Amino acid sequence: MPSRHAFPPITNSPLSACLRPLLLCAALVALAPASAAASTATTAAGQAGSNGMLSLEMLYHPTSKLKFDATPLTRLSWDKQDRLIESQVKDGAVQLFVVNTQTWEKQALSADGNLLALLKTAGIEEQEAVKIAGQLALQVSPEISAYIFSYKNDLWLLDLQHKLARALTNTPDIAEDEALLSPDFKSVAYLKGNDLYLTDLASARETRLTTGGSDTVFNGRLDWVYQEEVYGRGSFRAFYWSPDSRQIAFLSLDESQVPVYTLSGDHAQPIKSNLTRYPKAGDPNPLARLGVVDLQAKVRWTADPYPGKESLIVQVGWSPDGKLLAAWQDRVQTWLDLRMYDKNDQSQLVLRETSPAWTERLPLPHFLKDGSFIWESDRTGHRHLYRYEAHQQNYRLTGAITRGDWDVRQVHGIDETKRQVLFSANERNPIGNDLYTASLDSAKLQRLTTASGTHKVRWNSTYTHYLDSWSSLTQTPKQGLFSASGELLKLSDDSGVPETMQGLKLASVSQQQIKARDGFMLESLLFLPPDFDPKKKYPVYQHLYAGPMAPQVIDRWNSNLWHHFLAQQGYIVWVLDNRSASNKGVASAWPIHKKLGQLELQDQLDGLEWLRQQAWADMDRIALNGWSYGGYFTSYAMTHSKAWKIGLVGAPVTDFRLYDSIYTERYMGLPKDNAKGYDQGSVLKAAKDLSGKILIMHGTMDDNVHPQNSIMLIDELIKAGKDYSLQLYPGNDHGVRGDWQTWSLQKAKWEFLKNNL
Repeated sequence: MPSRHAFPPITNSPLSACLRPLLLCAALVALAPASAAASTATTAAGQAGSNGMLSLEMLYHPTSKLKFDATPLTRLSWDKQDRLIESQVKDGAVQLFVVNTQTWEKQALSADGNLLALLKTAGIEEQEAVKIAGQLALQVSPEISAYIFSYKNDLWLLDLQHKLARALTNTPDIAEDEALLSPDFKSVAYLKGNDLYLTDLASARETRLTTGGSDTVFNGRLDWVYQEEVYGRGSFRAFYWSPDSRQIAFLSLDESQVPVYTLSGDHAQPIKSNLTRYPKAGDPNPLARLGVVDLQAKVRWTADPYPGKESLIVQVGWSPDGKLLAAWQDRVQTWLDLRMYDKNDQSQLVLRETSPAWTERLPLPHFLKDGSFIWESDRTGHRHLYRYEAHQQNYRLTGAITRGDWDVRQVHGIDETKRQVLFSANERNPIGNDLYTASLDSAKLQRLTTASGTHKVRWNSTYTHYLDSWSSLTQTPKQGLFSASGELLKLSDDSGVPETMQGLKLASVSQQQIKARDGFMLESLLFLPPDFDPKKKYPVYQHLYAGPMAPQVIDRWNSNLWHHFLAQQGYIVWVLDNRSASNKGVASAWPIHKKLGQLELQDQLDGLEWLRQQAWADMDRIALNGWSYGGYFTSYAMTHSKAWKIGLVGAPVTDFRLYDSIYTERYMGLPKDNAKGYDQGSVLKAAKDLSGKILIMHGTMDDNVHPQNSIMLIDELIKAGKDYSLQLYPGNDHGVRGDWQTWSLQKAKWEFLKNNL
């Protein structure tokens, strides 16, 4: 799930097994590394026994679990000369090959090197050198010789041209992070504390570019809420090189007015508390400024185009000819303005986006050589492409390039020679994507991919060939080389069903559409037990996420067996996306504006009506499972309906007044303006109406959905005389990490399910 959302399933955590649906068909399952396939298959068969059954230990036990990882596809990429490059990594050494796209013959390149040997020669400890070499190996390209890495709080340069590694900084007591090489590869910008610095690669001379950074003022660094809700979880970088490498645009965030939230680190002695500035709905947001600094540390501040108004800066970048760009939104995100800056740092409005509800953060323009650009917009309720051309010092709309009840997912590039734009979209498959071209002049649409599923495409720079790696619910990952017309030239990878899983009895999986009361088609997945008997009644384990624009039913391969384990134990496993979660255009989510919980529940109840019509579903024995937004909705459903017997509630928001400002206000507005909506979406205010049994699970150091949410819910349940079960994970944040913690979680869920459903 894209990082745009506050509550995506935590894919980097072992817990992701519980947070996402398992998109597998009956005979197709996870892939094991090829080198270990035979031995693992034997082990799996032995542990499963002659009956082919999975066990919880096989999936999660720290010392007994088996690996069902996907087989890595061949590492193929394009260089700037449009050569196809294959990269192989072994024992810290990287070997690059130029692949002949006609014969598939490979010629070794010498511009690589034994990274591990270079790092060890530079004096880096072997254990760390192995780790760093593994990370750098994934980045090596034949046309780039300079790579930046961090070691003992200092920045280092890996110089493959001169076959050496050397330190660029020497401040081990102060960490440097978020390093980014300039486009000309002559210098590196980075953060030290909360200020921006620059080091020249040739001389290793350091220049401090900004001053004034502090515990509450971040120059070039995102604070927590901007990182989580605007620019995407995982990177705190808030600075952007100009194309000519002479300037850096950066955000400065002042969060001195943002309230402090304390996470009490009671899992350790002495207590390891975490104090973080976190704006809950209605609280003061960080104040954002946009600055530009040159290589001599001269800082210029752009003018605030909305003085006296609360605003967000949601995109920053540069046009190809070096003009600064920024996208601004009002606090509750009802509009988005794209602004372009002149040499005097004055901005002009290029365009404004609005909607009936909220406006999504949009990508920056895709420029053509003549100065016109392609713009992605949700103005119709679906993401489409629009052409803007320069007109009298401004820009004007010339027309739509794509249109229809489907969405553009990603723009790959613009082939100006053929006058067409290349992009991925869900026009054919609402739960997958395909590769398309559309004419810039006639808007004629052509689909290039033939296999249904989810495609990841990488074009060469002249758009004569592309690499495609794809999979589906029923197809293990494949990778191939294609011509610009979509003709398969070479199938480089066809993983197939691995030996690892032979002999295991797996669920029969089907995907279906379910009609809601107003005719909207809801997407779902169904896992039936291997020995399914339609004459029997089965308990149902339902998984969901339910959050805006974050689908769980996706037409791609998935490698987890948790749902298959449950199916083997005699449970029907069901995954259903309510319409606002389906990502079928933002228009499908707009109706939930200012009323989170209410319409999602209506769709889920409509889904249960379909389930009721299946004679094999025991409607008195349905479990609901979700984490994060899924935890919110599970607790909401258990307190606002009687349809589910038990609920497995992970890290729930229990009242949106307790969640962060930028995410919450996008969908709910300000609490003072929508008290009724906040009340009706609250779990806390409905705790007295809890129906059935719930298991609450939460990490004690969750800096995203604070443990306060679960504690306040427990308080209300106690006051109402309602029982609950609780599972805490000391020191864990929004996801449960660590082998033993994950094992504890899965055991708790399984025992709760067995004992109460």
